[in-house]
Amino acid sequence: IVAVLLCLVVHEVCHGLAAYWLGDPTAKQSHRLSLNPIHHLDPFGLLMMVVVGFGWAKPVPVDPRYFRRPKQGMALTALAGPVSNFLLALVLLFAGRLVYDYAPYSAANQRLLTFLLTTAILSLGLGLFNLIPIPPLDGSKVLFSLLPDRAYNTMLRYERYGMLLLWAVVLLGVGDRWMSAAIQWTYELFCRVVGF
Repeated sequence: IVAVLLCLVVHEVCHGLAAYWLGDPTAKQSHRLSLNPIHHLDPFGLLMMVVVGFGWAKPVPVDPRYFRRPKQGMALTALAGPVSNFLLALVLLFAGRLVYDYAPYSAANQRLLTFLLTTAILSLGLGLFNLIPIPPLDGSKVLFSLLPDRAYNTMLRYERYGMLLLWAVVLLGVGDRWMSAAIQWTYELFCRVVGF
């Protein structure tokens, strides 16, 4: 639970920070730049996480009217979440390497190492999953930003139906093998980057 909350909170806070740096104060005004998990929990998303193993946090509010270039601002704000998960995974793996290399072996240190590595895998999984270009995931906002304005506006109108498609994909297990392979490959790459 602590690992999942850490990954979700970092992800959502970084969406808010990116939007704030691009000129949108909405997340700050909504107290969503906080690391307090209570500010980010969606009760139904939390319930679904416990019941079916797939849930979500409360999306950070973003108002693209504050951005000088709304499409690009939305894309950068969307990318901030997955990128933060990849950076968090690198930090966790580096900390895991330090524990492995320098901490004397004990049950407590073994639990700490397991926590760090497990959280790194969860963070990578969350980052990669959010890059899938199905609304409301972050990858869709990046993909939409590449479309001409007319197509972009059309896609935004139908974005709410993406959640149904996403539920179908998750519940039917479509792409599970590819996602697992992507997580494994990225995890091994990041382990090599930190020398672990």
